[in-house]
Amino acid sequence: MTHANAVRIRAARADDLETLTAFNAAMARETENKALDPIALRAGVARVLAEPARGFYRVAEVDAAVVGCLMVTFEWSDWRNGDWWWLQSVYIAPEYRRHGVFRALYAEVERCATGRADVVGIRLYVEQGNVRAQRTYAALGMHEDQYRMYAKTLRADVRALLGD
Repeated sequence: MTHANAVRIRAARADDLETLTAFNAAMARETENKALDPIALRAGVARVLAEPARGFYRVAEVDAAVVGCLMVTFEWSDWRNGDWWWLQSVYIAPEYRRHGVFRALYAEVERCATGRADVVGIRLYVEQGNVRAQRTYAALGMHEDQYRMYAKTLRADVRALLGD
């Protein structure tokens, strides 16, 4: 990718469904060696696209091709009387990594969040061993929080997928 190939960020649309589904499946394979149920995954992506109260996707384009994405979901904080925006489902096509695509996606989300009084901050989770991603997030001004994450999977189909 050259400088002439500018990264353009836009809101995801319904016609991005197949690309977002494929990117999510690829991310799960790469980061956790998980094969997601394609029917459940496609339905989950479609639901976010159809129900903005659940979250929203942003996509990155280079030369009119979608090369990356992320999803934002919301967590209400009664302590702060506002929402945390959680970055999830981050994926950049391999040939576009380390070329500023994630940086552009993040900058757009931060710009949108900063312009809203109801957003108190941006969070994400990252695997402990993913030092490269941690360096990227730190370079963008994010810092490691004091919280550890715990989870309990309730649905049997999801437990089977995760190996819980």
